[in-house]
Amino acid sequence: MQRSRTTTAAAPPTPGPAVVRAIRGATRAHADEPALIEAATGELLSTIMDRNAVGDDDLISILFTVTPDLASAYPARAARELGLTEVPLMCATEIPVPGALTRVIRVLAHVHTSRPRESLRHVYLGGAAVLRPDLAAVEAVPTGPLLRGE
Repeated sequence: MQRSRTTTAAAPPTPGPAVVRAIRGATRAHADEPALIEAATGELLSTIMDRNAVGDDDLISILFTVTPDLASAYPARAARELGLTEVPLMCATEIPVPGALTRVIRVLAHVHTSRPRESLRHVYLGGAAVLRPDLAAVEAVPTGPLLRGE
């Protein structure tokens, strides 16, 4: 699943100097299986990049975290599969908070952009929308059949 190295068209950015901004996002994997983790991560990254008109060259770095119950694959592998081979990536495990939502993959992407902070679109897909309903409600996106489930 290679991603084009061009920026996908979205809302035109407000002209101005490029600055460093962070874009957040989260999704859930249906189970702790490498293919499901990679599919969920790929969908999340593609959606973040598309909604924010971010191209590969705009990415500075991406930090991925997963809940402790997801241990069978690195989310960064999905980024590499999308063609993000020159972007520094790091994975970490979330702290195990009792009662926290399970099977969550989170992303914090640092980007160069001329867009103002308030125009960035953070992405919370599927079951992870409950983490930030204020941001997820902005644009609901259906999830694929592999990503549904609680």
